[in-house]
Amino acid sequence: MQDEYVFGAYIIENLTTGMYQDSKVIYREYIQNSCDQIDEAVDEGLLREGEGKIEIWLDFSQRTISIEDNATGIPASEFKRILSNIADSDKQIGKNKGFRGIGRLCGLAYCKELVFTSSVKGEGTISFLRCDAETMRQLFDENSRGKKHTASEVLHAINKFGSKKTKDINAHFFKVELVGINKENEDLLDTKKIREYLSFVAPVPYQNTFHYREKVKKHAKEIGYHIDEYSITLDGEPVFKKYSTILKKADNTKIDEIFDVVFKDFYDEDGNLFAWMWVGLTQFKQAIPKINQMRGLRLRKENIQIGGEDTLQKLFKEDRGNSYFVGEVFAVTKDLIPNSQRDYFKENPTRTYFEKELSRFFNEELHKIYYDGSTINSAYRKIDAYKAKAAEFVEKDKKGSFVSQEHRATEYEKVQVAKKQAEDAQSKIVKTKEKADDIFAKVIKRIEKEHPQKPISTMPSAKLPKPARPVYRTDKLSAYTRSERKLISKIFDIIVSTTDNKTAEMIISKIEDGLS
Repeated sequence: MQDEYVFGAYIIENLTTGMYQDSKVIYREYIQNSCDQIDEAVDEGLLREGEGKIEIWLDFSQRTISIEDNATGIPASEFKRILSNIADSDKQIGKNKGFRGIGRLCGLAYCKELVFTSSVKGEGTISFLRCDAETMRQLFDENSRGKKHTASEVLHAINKFGSKKTKDINAHFFKVELVGINKENEDLLDTKKIREYLSFVAPVPYQNTFHYREKVKKHAKEIGYHIDEYSITLDGEPVFKKYSTILKKADNTKIDEIFDVVFKDFYDEDGNLFAWMWVGLTQFKQAIPKINQMRGLRLRKENIQIGGEDTLQKLFKEDRGNSYFVGEVFAVTKDLIPNSQRDYFKENPTRTYFEKELSRFFNEELHKIYYDGSTINSAYRKIDAYKAKAAEFVEKDKKGSFVSQEHRATEYEKVQVAKKQAEDAQSKIVKTKEKADDIFAKVIKRIEKEHPQKPISTMPSAKLPKPARPVYRTDKLSAYTRSERKLISKIFDIIVSTTDNKTAEMIISKIEDGLS
């Protein structure tokens, strides 16, 4: 007779309170289960493509969360078996989004009671399971103080199964309710935060302000990949992937925009597609500020996000690399298997190959794009700075804004320094353009739209040109004698030589106002 293995209460604790770092993952887990059942309902003909729905309702006053789908439901005869078993799911790797049979327990960590309700079309029966999360935590506490409990004892103590008849013979659904959300987990009832979370984690359609959504779908179709999308509502309002084309700074002003998307498909050594991605092209003026929630290349499997915005950051040779891009990497092959936390893939040869191929593309192609983009943007800023400084000199000379011949000479020398920097920058632009591939050529073309190609204007020579008629600021102070104006000019000279231009202009203007 074989010995009986004992699984202690800590097994249940690890699968509930110890499983996830972010409480919001409960939404991902329950949505994932609903998506699998919607797929099954479509396969069985119970629903037509697009008829599946997942409704999420948050009630802050009652401290409850409800997540319900209109899929197959669970037959009354199977309800207790399926919901009693732990890590013994009937689902299959490569076919279903979830397959371990542990995700449904996650809600126990965040509420007083977890309730599962279900009905199958034609049965006229509603089955339910009430899980007492408070009792579960009490048993965990006893366990930690020496009064040991087995996992089986805990589950028998907290689970209460039941059923009732319903007149709605055609009802088919599965509903999860979290009752009595813990005070420390009130973020789960924050509609705004949950919508933001779902907008990137859930398998929902792109919002219509993302102008390249059809281009992404078209490419997916061309390579034979179906992007799973489901109708998910939060408090009655549909949830969409929150991608757009505008990139903003912290003050909400525009800094850049996505003007196109490009694609990269990854094939294994046998020619099978194992992943693909789209990347938004911008002018790459700077790393995208964190206020832009869509920033980063996000990893997805079955269109459900794996990990967070920085999951793929480690594949860049520079930590900042990922923050220059907006895009998605879709893992295709069934051998890329999400781990139990769904924050990355299980370690296996396919994951190693996946990382090697993505890292090569990130560091040979994408690195070059944002690095050279930054170089060209910097070069154009130097050219623009020179043109502005040269125009400013001409304008000041015309208006007689220089305080002395020395001041005029100093400012002219600054123009010459800026000119040399602009000429070097122009040379750098030419060299960068010469080695640009097709993708980066698009970026350069976009940058040049903001910086029309005009020759760098030149001064007559490196030597300070003589003005047609020397005019200086003190000439306006005609009420003062020549010697007095000379003294004032020296004072102005001291001011411009010891302060920046803006401060000097402010002080001199105040003096002029006082003397006039």
